[in-house]
Amino acid sequence: MRRVAERRSQEVRFTRFLRNPSVTAGEMFCHAGDGTAARVAGRDIVVAQDTSELALGGRRARANGYGPVGKGGALGGLLLHAAVALEIGTGALLGLVDARIWNRDKGAVTPRRSRATEDKESQRWLDTTLRASQILTAARSITVVSDRESDFYEHFARRPTNTHLIVRACQNRKIKDAGDADALLFTFIDNLPEADRYSVKIPAAPGRKARTAELALRFSSVKLCKPLHGAAADLPESVTLTLVDVREVSPLEDGEPVHWRLLTTHTVTNLSEARRIVDLYRMRWSIEEFFRTLKTAGFDIEKADIGDPHIMIKFVAATTVAAVTILQLVKAREGTTDRQLADAFEPEDQPILEALSAKLEGSTARQKNPHPKGSLAFAAWVIARLGGWDGYYGKPGPKTMRWGLDDFQRIKFGTTLRLQDV
Repeated sequence: MRRVAERRSQEVRFTRFLRNPSVTAGEMFCHAGDGTAARVAGRDIVVAQDTSELALGGRRARANGYGPVGKGGALGGLLLHAAVALEIGTGALLGLVDARIWNRDKGAVTPRRSRATEDKESQRWLDTTLRASQILTAARSITVVSDRESDFYEHFARRPTNTHLIVRACQNRKIKDAGDADALLFTFIDNLPEADRYSVKIPAAPGRKARTAELALRFSSVKLCKPLHGAAADLPESVTLTLVDVREVSPLEDGEPVHWRLLTTHTVTNLSEARRIVDLYRMRWSIEEFFRTLKTAGFDIEKADIGDPHIMIKFVAATTVAAVTILQLVKAREGTTDRQLADAFEPEDQPILEALSAKLEGSTARQKNPHPKGSLAFAAWVIARLGGWDGYYGKPGPKTMRWGLDDFQRIKFGTTLRLQDV
């Protein structure tokens, strides 16, 4: 908390805030979700959701009551499941949809296949999809995108009617096929002829260079059979979906080639629609950027030294909301979307940002804020300059935006105090 507050008085106020019993992580997430709901009206939305472990230490963390995380459960920590809303077409990050933080128990566990979904951690995928369907009702369309861990039958069978799913498949399931009573999903799609080949740009990632990949595309309607074990009795005997399969055919010098088997509730009847499913799935990268901002690029949340798990959960919640704001600023810095200041700031922040912009601008054209007042890009320029960006070289990233946002909050606090003294 000292790194967040940077001075003793702020640390004391922040500690009191986190120890206040009326402050809850759920309340913070609810407030953030309500703000996002107001921004999605009339827009086509992708909700990207995923889970990440927060490793907070070894024996000491376990002794303080943190549950097992990491390989073999050797470390102590928390788990965070989060979902963010993105606009299809522009890729603009509209805000946090929902999140959940929990501390694993240390007791005995019932065998996984014997537990109902609502008793498993996998319930989080259903809960988040339901939450998105409830709070984003003003959106023109909602597509929830998630990775392989969310590939379970109930996720598709209990989908809200106003929400579509795109899930990366990991289960080689039995399917209903008129020509083969024992047909399996992956074998079926592997035997289909290629429908198309096309190239996409794969962005750089830790341990991976950016590259252009040539992809082979296959797609088909499939009917998944209800699992024999663990499925609730009220689930349908089958679910009809579309499987879109893309695999990299261009040679690689190192690393794993792309191979995505995507199950979707969207109807896919032609190449254009199949490619669109791939493009929507690729928007999932934003949730990876969010976790990177939270854990390494912006906040180093895993280095927080808070012994009480209950307090740490609130701290992670507050930092989660802040990390989304920082990522919004990073995505808005180019000014390529129409996102407005209200996406991340309060109305009273605008005159402060405009005054700071005028003070931070230089005499040359490149030292001027090029974005219109009232836009999120305008604010991103100001925050980046406060964070140390010189306006010339490179692009301001999460750390720069975090430093700048810290400075802005201190300036805002001082301005508020002066106005109160008038």
